[in-house]
Amino acid sequence: MRFTTTLAAAAAIAVSGVAANAGGLAQEVTEAPVVVAEPAPAPATSSVSPTYVVLGVLAALLIAAAVNEAD
Repeated sequence: MRFTTTLAAAAAIAVSGVAANAGGLAQEVTEAPVVVAEPAPAPATSSVSPTYVVLGVLAALLIAAAVNEAD
């Protein structure tokens, strides 16, 4: 009877120890607060589309090639 009482007391202490650490022994994880940053203003763009620049360069090359062929 004494052994059974000791065994029951040991089991109760073991179970209460597990219940006390049910969340684990790791440190509590806290998330950083979310900070909303304002977007930076967009840089100023050129008034001429890059497509027109490419077309102008291409036209200049074609004109230069045509002039050189005529010589």
